[in-house]
Amino acid sequence: TARTKNVKFLYETNVGAGLPLIRTIHDLINSGDIITGFQAVLSGSLNFILNSFNEKMTFSKTVQKAQEAGFTEPDPRIDLSGTDVKRKLLILARECGYQIEMEDIESLPFVPETSFSAPTKDAFIEKLSEQDVYFEKMRKSAIQNKKKLRYVADFKPGKATVGLLEVNEAHPFYELDGKDNILMLYTRLYEEQPMVIKGAGAGAGVTASGVFADIMRIAIG
Repeated sequence: TARTKNVKFLYETNVGAGLPLIRTIHDLINSGDIITGFQAVLSGSLNFILNSFNEKMTFSKTVQKAQEAGFTEPDPRIDLSGTDVKRKLLILARECGYQIEMEDIESLPFVPETSFSAPTKDAFIEKLSEQDVYFEKMRKSAIQNKKKLRYVADFKPGKATVGLLEVNEAHPFYELDGKDNILMLYTRLYEEQPMVIKGAGAGAGVTASGVFADIMRIAIG
């Protein structure tokens, strides 16, 4: 529709809030490079939750805190089900030039399915609190393995997955703070050492800055 009407349609904040992910992908493709895959943490809210819950704050309380801070979607079930990350993987894969649909993305759930049977957001948090022991075991297991929990989107031509992973200290995702996002792009030119874009990926301020940058780009021409 934008092409038909000869207008600009920019949407950088659809993935990564204010991070220049989509623009960077466009620049690589326009320069003649070919993107062969990517691995990413695309949910600032999930990263905040996984970084914040500990022996003093339960998983369900951390989810509630993230929701109150405005880091999650209005309905946190969208984040915790992996739906938000699947959408973002879909957008990035298409921007990279690949034909892909939501049903092509394999989701590896980490929240018990029974929690999603709750009829409301508040009831979901209550349901989630019943699983706090389960999440605490998961957290302790990662610590014992000297690893950290990260919700990762992984794309290669013909295979796309989202799910919870344990990453060791050698992995670039290990040191992600707070609500950070990170994208590692593998291309024909960045084959062995991927291009890495990292920074805050959730919150009203950084998202607004990304929207404003798109507005200015349109205004300047």
